[in-house]
Amino acid sequence: MKITNNFSRQEFDCKDGTSVPKELLDNLKLLCSNLEVLRDELKSPVSITGSGYRTESHNKKVGGAKNSQHLYAKAADINAKGYTPKEVYDTIERLIGLGRMKQGGLGLYKTFVHYDVRSSGSARW
Repeated sequence: MKITNNFSRQEFDCKDGTSVPKELLDNLKLLCSNLEVLRDELKSPVSITGSGYRTESHNKKVGGAKNSQHLYAKAADINAKGYTPKEVYDTIERLIGLGRMKQGGLGLYKTFVHYDVRSSGSARW
């Protein structure tokens, strides 16, 4: 099921095999529309490398935060072809500053970037 031009629901399904629940699809659409902005800016595919949506049991298994945005289909761990995680992180930060991507959570890791569209505020790590 296509969510946006370049993202399908299946890319965000939990790694335990559970599909993103129907009641969370609006959250996923918001996330994907923001990731489309990033993809267009970078002119490069954006891949979900680790987690998109997570069930509570899978979140616990991988050591996720108790109230992780992954539980609500509002987060993705991503990479972009041809870019380092730091370059992806900096691009998202710039696009948020320009008002082109939603303010939310942004985390830089050695091999990926976490981005989420949390309902209120921002978080950086």
